[in-house]
Amino acid sequence: MSIQHRRTERGWSQEELAMHAGVSARTIQRLENGKRASLETLKCLAAVFETTVSELVKEQTMTPTTPKSTENDALQAEAEKQAIAYVQNVKAFHMNWISAIVILPVLYILNQRLSPEFDWFFIVALCWGAAIALHALVIFGMFSVLGGEWEQKQFQSKMDELQRR
Repeated sequence: MSIQHRRTERGWSQEELAMHAGVSARTIQRLENGKRASLETLKCLAAVFETTVSELVKEQTMTPTTPKSTENDALQAEAEKQAIAYVQNVKAFHMNWISAIVILPVLYILNQRLSPEFDWFFIVALCWGAAIALHALVIFGMFSVLGGEWEQKQFQSKMDELQRR
């Protein structure tokens, strides 16, 4: 019988159990979400539930130790990673076009002073501009050929291949 089951059997809220046991309500929440209790907390709960510490320890080892919100936490962590990656990519895009604005005029001046007979500057500017445009299309989702759906299909096909072995 879990701590939560014992608590609800008596009709107590988490706050009421915390008050009776002399622990914080947050401690009760953690225990009911699968976290391990300290020996002192177990002693307090055993006294309230009129049982032994060893009985509560047995119950704790039988209940899953991972909280119910582990999946939500994992999804939240993955969303945060994706958001960080997106922000870093946007930053890289902005650094790309800012550096083009700073460097291309310098290259133009160098081209005019060192080899005015051949305008290589325009080749560099055209390539850099195309790279910036492609970068913008990828970053801002206008070019999703290799986007999330493609990644999922590739992942699924690799998993299927590995399972067949």
